[in-house]
Amino acid sequence: MAKAIHSMIRVLDEQRSVDFYQQAFALSIADRLDFETFTLVYLSNAENSFELELTINKDTTEAYDLGNGYGHLAVCVEDLDGEHQRFEQLGYEPRDIVEFERDGQLFARFFFVKDPDGYSIEVLQKLGRFQ
Repeated sequence: MAKAIHSMIRVLDEQRSVDFYQQAFALSIADRLDFETFTLVYLSNAENSFELELTINKDTTEAYDLGNGYGHLAVCVEDLDGEHQRFEQLGYEPRDIVEFERDGQLFARFFFVKDPDGYSIEVLQKLGRFQ
């Protein structure tokens, strides 16, 4: 059986990305490995053992082309409305909250926000299968 352990994204500015993920999702640096041409930063929090790996390629100076293959990272929160307001106060420009129904029942409440490198993150209300 396999266990998901991390997802990796490439970022341009290490400190800007670390600050965003700390402020937005309370992710802190679990490990930082510096190599000659790149740096790996692993972010996590006490909620679970899954980590976000930031890869900083030292010779990259232009924003990454995200292409059309990347989907999104998803997190769930207790208070979606409160988080949406907090993101607005932080200047992160979250999209509007969406309520998604299936078979006449509330299936999901969520909004999307982009990190400093343009990666989409879905913030879901804890309910149903999204716990």
